[in-house]
Amino acid sequence: MKTILIYLLTVAFLATACGEDEMSAGTNPPGSVDSGEWLIPKNEVRDGGPGRDGIPALSAPQLITAQEATFLTDNELVLGFADGSDVRAYPHDILDWHEIINDETANHSIAVIYCPLTGTGIGWDRNVAGTKTTFGVSGLLYNSNIIPYDRSTNSNWSQLLLKSVNGELIGTSANTYNLVETSWKTWKQLYPSTKVVSTNTGHNRNYGNYPYGNYKTSGNLLFPVSRNDNRLDAKERVLGVVIGEKAKAYRFENFPDQLNVINDTFEGTQLVVAGSKSSNLMVAFDRKLPDGTVLDFQPLQASVDGILQDNEGNKWDVFGRAVAGLRTGQKLTPVPQMMGYWFSFPAFYPDIEL
Repeated sequence: MKTILIYLLTVAFLATACGEDEMSAGTNPPGSVDSGEWLIPKNEVRDGGPGRDGIPALSAPQLITAQEATFLTDNELVLGFADGSDVRAYPHDILDWHEIINDETANHSIAVIYCPLTGTGIGWDRNVAGTKTTFGVSGLLYNSNIIPYDRSTNSNWSQLLLKSVNGELIGTSANTYNLVETSWKTWKQLYPSTKVVSTNTGHNRNYGNYPYGNYKTSGNLLFPVSRNDNRLDAKERVLGVVIGEKAKAYRFENFPDQLNVINDTFEGTQLVVAGSKSSNLMVAFDRKLPDGTVLDFQPLQASVDGILQDNEGNKWDVFGRAVAGLRTGQKLTPVPQMMGYWFSFPAFYPDIEL
């Protein structure tokens, strides 16, 4: 009964938040949970309420300068992406309302996939199975996490499992781009010439108003999950690193206020995790280079000149790119990772390490 009540309240809330123009049953039918085989328990796939595309993904968003982004305060979170010198920020303020942004840079076709209910954000390559596509919001959820669908085949995907879980592309893994989640203040300091997605989206939204009330700070969930892990508070933000079918979470408590690093090993991968509680920043990379060299790292003061220095004297930025030293131009091998609420990771990775 409690689950039904939460569901009904959520539907009513989202209908009010999105407006009648995008909640019409005729244009936004519910996603079909019963269509074919699923890699996840079909009875745990839930209709979130708005229907397919009831939460409208954005495509080719308008970009503005950091100076023009006056709607952002220093503490607001953004997801950052870089294609060479083309650096872009995707604000949570906008993603909370749209969840997916399909974007294009000179060298990448990227879909920024964000779930406000689990707080998880990652980039996916829009070139899937030989076809460039866009992703939309199916309106379905699994373990409170977004199920995107690709518009080429209508296959449903799991963000946190990083693969298609239903449809023509079932079992296909997403090619991922790690996004850097941090505060607007830190992002501006790292990349003062960044571009920013504008609030001029073509949709009537109050982007300064968080659409889920006190959800970020309460211990309650809007939808149930299959497994609860009480080692941490449900809504504590952690960095989840995924290798194969396993995951490990890193906490801001692992790092002092100033930038620090952990040289770690997980599932046979030698990792470096850099983080700073005061800068609201955590990122992870494979320490082993393609030539077999395993680097050890020390922290730098976070800046556009890098956040890490290795034992060879090279400096590396938040995207794992060597920006100074003999290895300038090389890149650390990324590992799939997302910042997110703690409760979301054990639901998908029951043996998650801390």
